[in-house]
Amino acid sequence: MAIPSLLLSRRDLDFLLRQWLDTEELTRRPRYEEHSRQTIDAVLDLSEQLATRYFAPHNKRNDQEEPRFDGEHVQLIPEVKEALDAFAASDLLAASMDAELGGMQLPHVVSTACFAWFQAANVATSAYPFLTLGNANLLSAHGTAEQIATYVRPMLAGRFFGTMCLSEPQAGSSLADVATRAEPQPDGTYRLFGNKMWISGGEHELAENIIHLVLARVPGAPAGVRGLSLFIVPKYLVGADGAVGERNDVVLAGLNHKMGYRGTTNTLLNFGEGRHRPGGAPGAVGQLVGEPHGGLSYMFHMMNEARIGVGASAAALGYTGYLKSLDYARTRPQGRPVTDKNPAAPQVPIIEHADVRRMVLAQKSYAEGALALILYCARLVDEQRTADTHEARERARRLLDVLTPIAKSWPSQWCLKANSLAIQVHGGYGYTREYDVEQHYRDNRLNPIHEGTHGIQALDLLGRKAVMDGGAGLAALGEAIGDTVTRAVAADGEAAGHAEALRAAWQRVGPVTAALWGSGDPEKALVNASLYLEAVGHVVLAWIWLDVLLATDPEGDDYHRGKRQACRYFFRHELPRVGPQFTLLESLDTTVLDTDPDWL
Repeated sequence: MAIPSLLLSRRDLDFLLRQWLDTEELTRRPRYEEHSRQTIDAVLDLSEQLATRYFAPHNKRNDQEEPRFDGEHVQLIPEVKEALDAFAASDLLAASMDAELGGMQLPHVVSTACFAWFQAANVATSAYPFLTLGNANLLSAHGTAEQIATYVRPMLAGRFFGTMCLSEPQAGSSLADVATRAEPQPDGTYRLFGNKMWISGGEHELAENIIHLVLARVPGAPAGVRGLSLFIVPKYLVGADGAVGERNDVVLAGLNHKMGYRGTTNTLLNFGEGRHRPGGAPGAVGQLVGEPHGGLSYMFHMMNEARIGVGASAAALGYTGYLKSLDYARTRPQGRPVTDKNPAAPQVPIIEHADVRRMVLAQKSYAEGALALILYCARLVDEQRTADTHEARERARRLLDVLTPIAKSWPSQWCLKANSLAIQVHGGYGYTREYDVEQHYRDNRLNPIHEGTHGIQALDLLGRKAVMDGGAGLAALGEAIGDTVTRAVAADGEAAGHAEALRAAWQRVGPVTAALWGSGDPEKALVNASLYLEAVGHVVLAWIWLDVLLATDPEGDDYHRGKRQACRYFFRHELPRVGPQFTLLESLDTTVLDTDPDWL
């Protein structure tokens, strides 16, 4: 019998994709008709094999020997390129892309499950294809045919890698303060001048080229985010024949050294500093994507995809940490049952101790719940793309809009908590570098920050998604939750009890939202937005768990019993948190708003 993976659970993926999300139904739709259960199984098998063989073995070395700059080139350990070359050769970069671009046209939910193997195995190395795919998807949607041919096809072949360049040293997340400028040239190109900070994958020798997507301002652009345009700025210029040519004026100013994710180069880039002058002129050569001043709307195509991808990364790290702490708890003997006072009795595995079981069960509820949420969102992408009716596609779009900030932030917060519990299960060993769990925690600590902090996601949820289009997003979510509640009540038993608890929690969301905005004061409404995000996120995860529960077999084996117990844990230990949170929100508490910065 094969030893179960400690990266992810293949049985869990099969259950979620088949029994819960009915992925095989997608293969009856024209876009996915070339696929079947057999092809889906094959690509999942391939992903597990590649992740296990090429990505997982160098995860620790990637962390311990982080990228370094020798004055000319960024040096990485050789296993990174070996892994990425194997990934590119598998064609998984193009797994869900259109066939006309060389893609497999796999359902997005399947490609998301496949990529989770790589995120669990080595999140730092997997960041390079993650960014590249997001870049390629943006250009496929908004680029010209020439831009797609020149940049997207080589990216999907693994020859070029991609980045997204938004933040600047003086601006951070405040994109309204982006100062990089783009000056138009007679030949239709632009020359860019400025600096970009925190650019993951911004410099390396892993591919023939790096394609930067850069936010900048053209002359006369309006102030703020409405004046941002988007540009393709390659590390090396690409000729009309597709050949890589001279070096563009994009240079590495420095590497950032991070707490985790150490194997991903994180850079400060200078555009147009004059070290390289293509054609003898100053500035980095760039091509405009779409229309001037439309840059932020185009970039959101990549950002929203990346936000769900960050949630997937957090879920994968929480999941592998859970599996490793469970394995440790089953094999580490220590102590005796509280009812056995005989010091001569043999020690028992620590999983026999109730508090250790509590910590493992909590991890299970966070990690498995987060993975289910991410796969549900990925299924919504397929619905938005291929559902039979306009109404079904719109429903999926509204649901995905309102769930995106939750899908980014909830796994980032609670799977980090799972990683903390994984360390605790290991005891003192968990705090040492000999065991993987301390690295998983450090790696996962980035996910609450990048692609928009918790606070930014909270403002997005409460300030935009909950109220836009007359609250259509929350209404769509309420309909989905109501459907699950109805089915759970009909199922009777424990599911019906969970349904009533979920119904009661959800019924508070609308009045709380109305109370916050009823103040007429945006500052008062939004000051506790992070608490709103956490509370609504917990309600959403309770819904996900109840929906998963309804797909389990009440008479099933230990796997099904474990799923049902994790659902029970979430409803008994986690969902009750939201009542006091909603009460605090409804009170329009201004403690934080009333705090003078000088008091801190």
